[in-house]
Order: sequence, then C-alpha cells, then structure tokens
Amino acid sequence: MLKGRFDLNPERVELKCSDGVSLVGHFWAHKGNYRLGVVIVNPATGVVAGYYHRYAAFLTEWGFDVLTYDYRGIGLSRPTQMRGCPFRWRDWGEKDFDGVLKFVETRCANVPIYVVGHSFGGVIPGLAESGSHVYRILTVGAQFAYWRDYQRSRRLHLFLKWHVVMPVVTALFGYFPGKRFGWLEDLPAGVANEWSSQRSRFELCYPLHEREDVLRRFRNVTAPILAITVSDDELGTPCAVRRTLAYYGSSRSEQVVLNPSDVGEEATGHFGLFHCRHASGFWIDTVMWLRDGINPWPRKCVSEEMSC
Repeated sequence: MLKGRFDLNPERVELKCSDGVSLVGHFWAHKGNYRLGVVIVNPATGVVAGYYHRYAAFLTEWGFDVLTYDYRGIGLSRPTQMRGCPFRWRDWGEKDFDGVLKFVETRCANVPIYVVGHSFGGVIPGLAESGSHVYRILTVGAQFAYWRDYQRSRRLHLFLKWHVVMPVVTALFGYFPGKRFGWLEDLPAGVANEWSSQRSRFELCYPLHEREDVLRRFRNVTAPILAITVSDDELGTPCAVRRTLAYYGSSRSEQVVLNPSDVGEEATGHFGLFHCRHASGFWIDTVMWLRDGINPWPRKCVSEEMSC
C-alpha cells in the first residue's frame, strides 16, 4: 500500500484523438522494475480527473502504471468557449477513450490494459472501436442515466433535476453551467442533452442506421467485468448497473452490491468509494480484481435473474 504519502506529481501528457481534439491527461509510472500493466481511469460525467488522482497514486504503489484524463469539454480539456461547443457524450467513448487506448498501447507496449470506470466511465469502453484491447474492467456505479432506474425514493427529484431542469438551462445558456448550480462541472450542450434524453436503450440516442454498429462495439469487448455498486447509490442502482452490463454480451461479468457498512461507512452514495479514506480497505480489494481477477466479495454477488 502507499508508503506514507500520495504521489500527486504525475507527468502531464497530451492525448491526441482521431478528430484532432487534444485532451489533457496525467501519467503515473510505477517506480519498480516490474509493472503489472497500465490502468486507465474513466471519470464519471461532470467530474474532473483530479478527483481520482489519489486512487491513481495508490494503484501505482501496487505495481501499475496509471493514466487519468479529462474528457473533451471537461476540466483541463475544457475549450475556451463552452457556448456552441460541439462535443457529445458519445464522443467520450468513440473518440476520447479510443485515443487514450492508442496512447497507452504506445507508451506501455506489451502489458495488459485495465480500466476502472466510474458511472458513465463504465459505459465508455463499449463505445470505442478499440475496446477489445482491454484486458480487465472494474466499474463502480456504471449507468447511462435512464431515469426509471434511479433509486425509487429519489426518482422524481432526480428526474426533475437531470431531465427537466438541465435541458432547459442548457437551451438557455448554450451549455450546462453546472458549477453555478453546484451540480458538478460545466458540460457541453451535446453532453448534457444526450444525458437528459436517455431512454431504456442507450443506442436509441443514435440515428437508426448507426445503432447496430453501437451494439457491435459493445459486443467486441471481451474483458471480464466486475461491476460494483452500493445500496445507497441513487444513480448507479443495481438495476441501472444490470442494464449497462447487458450490453457487454461477450464479457464474463459479476455484479456486486455492497452496503455502506461493508466499507466501514454509514453512507457512501455514488461518489464515496473514491475517497482516500478507503485506501486501506476497498481500494485494496479492487487490486485483487485488477491484478488477479479475484472477486473479493463473492457473497455480495447478485444473480442475473434479479427483479428490477
């Protein structure tokens, strides 16, 4: 585990996408003689990559190289002018993640590529043409914002927030000014509108002639997936995570539902598992999956027949 401190001075790198867009990322190189592979950390929507830097530093101490990055339109990859910015949610997988994969394959040749995907970051590998290059995936609260999957007690509030207020505000400003509302980061209009308009099938946000290609890319991913959620996650509920996993039809997947008490907390929610207070517990458990392919919580698995 970490030797007394977090290394928060990684190398800043530029990541080039196929359409010419540049992203800003940070690369942690394992200091030992032997590395286990490289981990790509895919953030949640509206969350800057810096939120995951302590977790990235932690993984480096366990033998991995690690890359974090900001999607186009977010954080250090934000354009000067947000109004009229053409970026879309789907671009984060089809262009950004594909570019990130090419970067790590060049920088870290001949080692396994692992992915940790938080929220929509767990959907992104299935959108990339090169998603089949990933060796193993860990997701936390992976979902694509279908409102009927939200936690029942919070469903109306979240529907109004993300599917009524957000698109109206986005139309008024030309982008979603999330920081003004205290609702995560600002988002390009295309990202906010795809988020707010999601239906039960993700591919329905695409034109009809593109939908089969979307499904094909998901099927191309063969990496085993361990999908984690916590019982008080209002967004990444077990049903939402199950809906996401169903797209990865060629992958062996396990779904785990933890209670906050399983990680030593009274409440965890959608974001809590990436707090550094979990460095001596939950974070170590994630290494067991990434490094060894061992599910640390076999008794917490839910069956495929679970009712939603």
